[in-house]
Amino acid sequence: MSLIANSDVLILGVESSCDETSAAVLRNGQELLSHIISSQISTHQKYGGVVPEIASREHLLHFRGVVRQTLTEAGVNFSDLSGIAVTYGPGLVGSLLVGVAGAKAMAYAAGLPLIGINHLEGHIYANFLNTPDLTFPLLALLVSGGHTHLVYFEGHGHFQVLGHTRDDAAGEALDKIARALGLGYPGGPQIQKASLSGNPHAFEFPRAMLEPGSLDFSFSGMKSAVLNTLNSARMKGVELSVPDLAASFQQAVVDVLVRKALLALERTGAKTLVLAGGVAANALLRERLTAELLTKEIRFVYPPPILCTDNGAMIATAGYYHYLVRDFAPWNLNAIPGLNLV
Repeated sequence: MSLIANSDVLILGVESSCDETSAAVLRNGQELLSHIISSQISTHQKYGGVVPEIASREHLLHFRGVVRQTLTEAGVNFSDLSGIAVTYGPGLVGSLLVGVAGAKAMAYAAGLPLIGINHLEGHIYANFLNTPDLTFPLLALLVSGGHTHLVYFEGHGHFQVLGHTRDDAAGEALDKIARALGLGYPGGPQIQKASLSGNPHAFEFPRAMLEPGSLDFSFSGMKSAVLNTLNSARMKGVELSVPDLAASFQQAVVDVLVRKALLALERTGAKTLVLAGGVAANALLRERLTAELLTKEIRFVYPPPILCTDNGAMIATAGYYHYLVRDFAPWNLNAIPGLNLV
C-alpha cells in the first residue's frame, strides 16, 4: 500500500550546477523522504579545484543512478510526484545542462510540471526546510564559492538584492588562499581546520568596506594582501606560520561579512537573519553572528552543514514554493551559467 496521500505535494529536486550530482524527494515542503548527494571532491582534489569538463562528464555518469536511488529510497514512482524542480543557473554550463536536460526529459515523459530554480534562491530556501516556521520579512546572507549577497525577503518570490561582491566571492577567496598556502581543495574547510591552531591577530589584513554605507563586498584586495605577504617572505627566505596566516585571513573575511550583515539588519529593520551557501558552514562565521545578535532580539538561523553545500533538498524546497503558485518553467528552459538572482 502506498504511503503517499492524494493531497500530498511531492517535489523531486535536482541539482548539478557544479561538482555535486544531487536529488531529493520532498513532501509538503517539510518532510525529506530521500536525499542523495554524489560528490566529485576526490576527483577534483588532484587539480586543486573544479575542472568544468570533468565535472560535466561525472554528472553524465551519475545522474540517472542518483535519481533512481532517490526515488527508490523515498518509496515513490514518477506517478506519485507533483513536479520536478531543477537548477538552471548560475553555475558551470556543462554541469547545468546535464541536470536541465535530465529534468526536462523526466518531466515531459511523466507529464509533470517543470520548475526552474535559481541556484542562489535554492541555497536560501535550505533554511525553510530546516526551520519551517520562518516568518517575513527576513534578511539572507548568502556566502558561497561563487557568490556573496545580502538579500532582503518580504515574502516568497519577493526579494531584493541589497549588496553583492564586486570581485571575488568570499568562498572563492578562501579557496585561492588555501591553494596558495598548500592546504588543498576545498579551501574553506581547509582554512578553518588550519586556523584552529593559528593566531587570528598574527597578521593584519585589510577589511574592504568600500564607500560609506555600501552593502557591497570586495575580497580581492584582502586576497592580494595575503599573496603579497607570502611572496615577500619567500624572497627574504622567511618561513611564515600557515596556521597564523589561515586564521588571520579567515578572521578578516568574517569581520567584513559580519559588519555588512549588521549594517543591512539596521537599515532594513529585519528581525531574522538567515545564513546560506557553502561558507555558511564556517564555524567562526556562525559563532560571531550568534554573539553579535544575541542582545539585538534578532533571530539567527542557519542550515546544518549538509544543506549548506550544493544539494537537491534545497532545490526541492524552493521548488515546492514555486509549485504552490504554479510558477512553472516552459519546455525550452535552458541552462544560464551567469543567471542573476533578480
